[in-house]
Amino acid sequence: MAEARGWMCVTRPDFTVVRANDADRVLLTAPPRDPAALTAELLTLLREWGTHQLCLEDPYLVLDLSEQGCEAALAMPVMVRDASPLGPDVGVTSGVPVTAGGQAGRPEVSAEEALAEPQLAEVERVVVDGFPIATRQPWRRGGQFPAEYSHLPGRRSWLARVDGRPAAACVTWDDGAAVGFYWVATLPDQRSRGAAATLMRAALAAHPDRVATLTATLLGEPLYRRLGFSERGLSRWWRHTGTPAQPRW
Repeated sequence: MAEARGWMCVTRPDFTVVRANDADRVLLTAPPRDPAALTAELLTLLREWGTHQLCLEDPYLVLDLSEQGCEAALAMPVMVRDASPLGPDVGVTSGVPVTAGGQAGRPEVSAEEALAEPQLAEVERVVVDGFPIATRQPWRRGGQFPAEYSHLPGRRSWLARVDGRPAAACVTWDDGAAVGFYWVATLPDQRSRGAAATLMRAALAAHPDRVATLTATLLGEPLYRRLGFSERGLSRWWRHTGTPAQPRW
């Protein structure tokens, strides 16, 4: 995604760093043998970039950036679902919806891959308003998911509707070995109506031969467990907003 936006990206054996417009991003990609040495290497790079706003994801819980003025969010479970079918009643191909409900007194919930621009715009709007993402408010097309994202190999967008109205959305990324689920969101007034479950089942059914991975929020974790995901570890986000204290790089 950094390449699609034209952002600078540095990849090392233990981490990837992206120089984004809103905040520089760091993702640890392997457990470091020497956390202190890794911290020093990262701080040197951030100092060179003049970083003031930072978001660092540590899925190994090995770094402590509190002395640099960063705040740690609660650790969230990293969950994995082994490749397996969901059952004969669920299936989806590109643009073909999965539907649930529709009986008397129950809403009709459907989910499908978003392919056309109007659907892709709805996916972005649901994600921005469903989390919500404060820095993207009010929502405008392309602020969260630029048009270039839809052309990246392996990336797919998914949209669920309740009684025909957009309700839940997510994006997936298939790298050839596993499929990652990102930005799984439901609009506040559409929660607890089956939209997220139908959405997830549609996307999983489209990747039956792939291991699936995601990082779960507290609200989403029970659903993911029902779909066959299990916790394999914890991930922690360190953030620095640049105010009021400046980072001690």
